[in-house]
Amino acid sequence: MKRYLLLIIINFLFINCDSKKEGSIELNNKIADSDFTFSTWTGAGNTFNKKNWEKKISYYDSLGISEILVGGSPEILRKIIPIADKKNIKVHGWMWTLNRPGDTIANKNADWYAVNRNGDNSLDYRAYVDYYQWLSPFHPEARNHIINNAKKLMEVKGLASVHLDYVRFPDVILGADLQPKYNIVQKTEMPEYDYGYHPLAREEFKRIFNKDPQDFENPELSTEWRQFRLNAITTLVNEIIAIAHSKDKKVTAAVFPFPEMSRQMVRQAWNDWNLDQAYPMLYHNFYRENINWIGFATKQGVNDVDFPIISGLNSGALRDPEDLKKAILISRKNGAKGISIFTADGLTKEQQAVFVELSKSIKSELK
Repeated sequence: MKRYLLLIIINFLFINCDSKKEGSIELNNKIADSDFTFSTWTGAGNTFNKKNWEKKISYYDSLGISEILVGGSPEILRKIIPIADKKNIKVHGWMWTLNRPGDTIANKNADWYAVNRNGDNSLDYRAYVDYYQWLSPFHPEARNHIINNAKKLMEVKGLASVHLDYVRFPDVILGADLQPKYNIVQKTEMPEYDYGYHPLAREEFKRIFNKDPQDFENPELSTEWRQFRLNAITTLVNEIIAIAHSKDKKVTAAVFPFPEMSRQMVRQAWNDWNLDQAYPMLYHNFYRENINWIGFATKQGVNDVDFPIISGLNSGALRDPEDLKKAILISRKNGAKGISIFTADGLTKEQQAVFVELSKSIKSELK
């Protein structure tokens, strides 16, 4: 049975991933060319407090934020949406996709988890941090579990989108500024951080190419092996999107800065996804880059896809209000249809003032 299901998955892996239009919601239902939105990621926690959410929504509204990406259960999201509707704020359901820390269903099935080049299972060996517990996109039952999680969000009435995050493999290469924090120097693709070697993946790759990637002396040089893993993520995402679109629901995703960088760092080819909108996380400080890099990465993403881009910004790296202002304006200049801040919940008074100023001035300009 597993062999049969795996063959179905592999058929998906070799479908042309460039068909952006097929089965997608038309662009005029996504975001108008004249729009520029301000949004934020935020967590809902495990309990709902109406007064707290009324206060939060009013705060977001005061900053000019019109969309929020909320990590929480479908039950809590259903309670937040009516409060947000009163302020004309859209709510997206923020979903951790392949990284599933504490997933009580998944952790009963060790064979669902991703495997690195050393043969370590992600449930037992957790790269970098304890909450890195990654499912394998090659395991049929793990894929079904992920798709069912997305389906639950699709049933939430009034949800702006199912917002996918951690929809990739673990970082094979960390950003330059993050490596010292974990006492790591990564000059090559090290086996303990190189994932995608699930037994089912190796078996199918060997069937097709008559080679076991485990035997590669330099697996990073095999374009077939990289593409094989990229396709596993892409087909999973596009399957979720196809289901969502059949229910007249949208799908968005938080992704790495631009597709070529994403392929190298986390095996994520998001320019092959049929998304309604993408939120590349342009956290320039992670890569020891300047604010101009935010503009470069934004433009690269805009050039690589035919759906809208929202530039994701890191509030902690933009404490200087002038830096924050420049990051927002350079994102817009390079084609972003908005920005999303991680996170608006802890903005300083000076940062809040930038949001108020720019949200009003841009809105006025676009009228």
